[in-house]
Amino acid sequence: MSEFLCIEIGGTKLQIFRGNRDGFIGAPWKASADRAGGGLAISRQILDGIATMRSQGAKPSAIAVGFGGPVDFARGAIVRSHQIEGWENFPLRAWLSKETSLPIVVENDSNLAAYAEAVTGAGKGDDPVFYFNLGSGVGGGLVINQKIYHGIPPGEAEFGHLLLDRSGAIVESRCSGWAVDGRIRELSRSNPASLLTKSLPANEGKESLFLAPALAQKDPLAVQILHELADDLAFALSHVIHLLHPACLVLGGGLAHIGEPLRAAIDNVLPHYVMKAFHPPPPLRLTKHGENAVPMGALLLASTL
Repeated sequence: MSEFLCIEIGGTKLQIFRGNRDGFIGAPWKASADRAGGGLAISRQILDGIATMRSQGAKPSAIAVGFGGPVDFARGAIVRSHQIEGWENFPLRAWLSKETSLPIVVENDSNLAAYAEAVTGAGKGDDPVFYFNLGSGVGGGLVINQKIYHGIPPGEAEFGHLLLDRSGAIVESRCSGWAVDGRIRELSRSNPASLLTKSLPANEGKESLFLAPALAQKDPLAVQILHELADDLAFALSHVIHLLHPACLVLGGGLAHIGEPLRAAIDNVLPHYVMKAFHPPPPLRLTKHGENAVPMGALLLASTL
């Protein structure tokens, strides 16, 4: 049976999975992205990871890559990264094909996650499926008839760059993991007695990890932050619904760990922003594949090569 390698290049992490049509094989290779070194350093990390997987017995017949940023799918090239310098117009497919002598497919990471959720995940049986992820950035993907939608290059479902108001605020600037971390720190300064505030570590970073436990205790500050986040996301999702009319919405990414409280909060306010002719809004579901949505989508796509 043919084997494949599935590579995820994110704003903070790198992952390489080995798999076949039946699923993943063995443990993945993981590393923190060398943000300081930029695209060049990260490309070296990827080659190291592939070499490690091969030393562990992997014999891939193809490689699928999910990249955290706009991709020109037709050329297999990176358009840019919104988090890391040095990726602009990088011909990733041609470079990786030369380095490995294998067929390569390059996709936007959210597109791959959307594909996984539509084919075997939370959106299975629905069509179309719109997926959005809340991580270091915010992305989106649209799957129609079990095919990833591609607009004019580099046109993708850039959910994270939808405007929330005329001042220039976008979904990513308020709803990404980094944005939520910053909002928690900002409000914690004026709420020292909050359970959420008291649970935060001394060093800044990953504050959103403490949101779910505080919500479980009904901490007022945590509830406020949740409602702000849900309101922004519902407003943005209303545009998706009015334009695309998906059969279901799927929420993934790092902030999906908040789970049902976040899903329910968005679902509760969504009807307020959707015109009554389109009520009820499409169901909103939590990711089935979780943090493995991107490599799962890559595996499914690689199996079509």
